[in-house]
Amino acid sequence: MTPHPVDSDASGPGAASLSVRGLTLPVWLAAAARAALAVLLEEPFAAQQPLELLLPAGVAAVPVQAAARLGPDWALGETCCDPGDGLDLTRGLLVWVLARWWEGSADPAAADPATALADWLRLEPGEGVGVRAASGEACLSAYALQLLEVNLRPLLPAGRRLWLRVVLPSGRQLADRTSNAAFGVVEGLALIGTQAEVQAGADPDQLRRTLETLKQRLAAPDFPGDLVLVIGENGLDLAPRLGLPPQLLLKTGNWLGPVLVAAGQGGVRRLLLFGVQGKLLKLAGGIFHTHHHLADGRREVLTALAALEGLGGDALAELHAAATVEAALEGLERRDPDLAERLRRRVAAAIESRTVAYLARHAAAGPLVGAVLFDRARRIRATGPVGQALLEAFRGDT
Repeated sequence: MTPHPVDSDASGPGAASLSVRGLTLPVWLAAAARAALAVLLEEPFAAQQPLELLLPAGVAAVPVQAAARLGPDWALGETCCDPGDGLDLTRGLLVWVLARWWEGSADPAAADPATALADWLRLEPGEGVGVRAASGEACLSAYALQLLEVNLRPLLPAGRRLWLRVVLPSGRQLADRTSNAAFGVVEGLALIGTQAEVQAGADPDQLRRTLETLKQRLAAPDFPGDLVLVIGENGLDLAPRLGLPPQLLLKTGNWLGPVLVAAGQGGVRRLLLFGVQGKLLKLAGGIFHTHHHLADGRREVLTALAALEGLGGDALAELHAAATVEAALEGLERRDPDLAERLRRRVAAAIESRTVAYLARHAAAGPLVGAVLFDRARRIRATGPVGQALLEAFRGDT
């Protein structure tokens, strides 16, 4: 059987007129899985799979790229992620789900390469799927599991159980751009998401929400004039563990520049930037929108600062050629720990000075600006001259 092409006019029974753009990875996973299951059930191909996306989303017809039988035992369903208009890492990500009947032991503890998600379902993480380093199990959110439950289980014939193998062909490479490793997730992208619709850090709506929250914070009668801008969920989890007061924390996405300006113009007196070193490094190069789709330059910024710190020759070339900022700094640390530490401090200091200059250019001068950088292992690796003082002061306020 050859793969079925996408028919943009097809629609599944019961599908609502819900937009299928801007959906999270678990939705595309469920659509591919349903298409593969349909092949096993010898049903006619439907280029749009009717999926229950759970409240408040309802039912949507989600497109699939192809579905085919792969020999007598396996069937394949394929989707292509469309995260909508926002900038998102999963844009164009292919999702392959291979399905077969699960004829093995019903014992959840039975040794096999798959995770027993339920008595009817096992899921095997294939290439590009993130697994928990401690257990080797696929990293799957509760929402993703719910989608599989409500959309696949009702289709199973009595007595049948299902085995799924998920493959994200480019997942391993894309995972290098995330902070998955900080959460103990390795080898690929996590199959996570808590709702159907994407809430992207680069989404202008996310910026609007952040600015509104900041406005309310600034207008509060008891606002102390202190603010910690936390870049990403990882930092938001780590900051309180390090003693930073939760009431000072404000998570920001990739639209960092407008948030900084609003903070400066709104009367913030002491401002701490808290984030992973590979993301905040961009600020040292004057890049204040940190999503990789718009601007990167991290390799060039890191190399320039390393040269100013005295690194040269093959060592500088090796730093420039590293796949990630983390890998570059780890390699330098093995070669010359003292130089690596000086470079990190220089990066943090450059972040502070470039941020102060950015605020001045946008008529938002005034805040004392500090920077604290941590790595993917969630260790603080550098603080700027101001950052160290603010970190100690804010910790002392708890």
